[in-house]
Amino acid sequence: MAETFHVVPVATHEALVEAAYTARGFAADEARAAARLATAATTHGIRTHNAIKALHLDDMFGSKAGGCVPRATIRRLPGRFDAAEVWDAGRKLGQAVAWEAIETCIGLADRHGTGTVSVDNAFHYLWGGGYVMEAARRGYIAYTNCTASLAEVVPFQGAFPTLGTNPHSWGFPTTAAVGFPVVIDWATSVIAMGRVQQLKREGKALPAHAAVDRQGNPTTDPDAVAALVPFGEHKGYGLSLINELVAAFIGGSLPTIRSRPQAPAAPGEKHSCCFFFQVIHPDALAGGAFAAGRDQAANVGAVLADILGHGNERCLLPGQVEARAAERSREAGGLLFSSAEIEALNEFAHGAGVPAIDATKLATA
Repeated sequence: MAETFHVVPVATHEALVEAAYTARGFAADEARAAARLATAATTHGIRTHNAIKALHLDDMFGSKAGGCVPRATIRRLPGRFDAAEVWDAGRKLGQAVAWEAIETCIGLADRHGTGTVSVDNAFHYLWGGGYVMEAARRGYIAYTNCTASLAEVVPFQGAFPTLGTNPHSWGFPTTAAVGFPVVIDWATSVIAMGRVQQLKREGKALPAHAAVDRQGNPTTDPDAVAALVPFGEHKGYGLSLINELVAAFIGGSLPTIRSRPQAPAAPGEKHSCCFFFQVIHPDALAGGAFAAGRDQAANVGAVLADILGHGNERCLLPGQVEARAAERSREAGGLLFSSAEIEALNEFAHGAGVPAIDATKLATA
């Protein structure tokens, strides 16, 4: 049976989220950045990385625990490469840093064909797909990866979690060809920990072979999950390792103590995340010798049509499910939340001293 959702106006949602962040001491622009990402995630059906996840993350590891510093200032470090910037985020709110980083990369790509921003001392930015989707909508190819807040994933054939869920996010400007940006966005574990939290909230079981309990045995009970496993065995492990190595080159410290300042470790170790962003201007890739007289845009369309042809017409492109969810949100006239999610949002409203959302007065979809 299809689930019924409550339709929350965007303005209502963003006012609640901004109030929750400002009540925690964040500046107005930081609160807006958090609300913007939360709206983007919910609009596109990303229920694992919505405002509930963001505020829960701040409760557990952020402003209340010292892992995120409200009103912190980004420090741009000196460097010798025109198209690459390195930032010390000072544990500033991750969403605010990420939106600024993607805009900076776009500016660098306009000037140099490509641009990168590497970020040290960061706090998690939630849904990476939202940032690359924004760049792709504006005509750029974009990529980001980050180290997750916690080491919650065991390496392939391992027994102890030493890796983050460590997502990768790619965005491609394919709206002209297929009607939406192709966005390839995935955690390197079978499921994200946010999905575990969502399933727990909804009273549902995990898929098989996605997580283990404290004894290392497979479990589908969200209450029993102690660690996650990488998808595709050695392949997901390798992709997760990429994020840890990129972070190590940036300045990231030991994965097993990330967001765990109380953990025993050598003096001077760091507990923050790292981000990497890259934006490429399509013109910087064009060789010009496109087949059959096509230009670049037509060539992209032809390649996608070939991939989805030959009996593959029912196959989905990455980003298509999110595009459908966004269309559903538009048709409903707001953001879609379950009853359990409304209850969770209202807990944050109560904490911020603002009116709760009255689900009985909302339309449903």
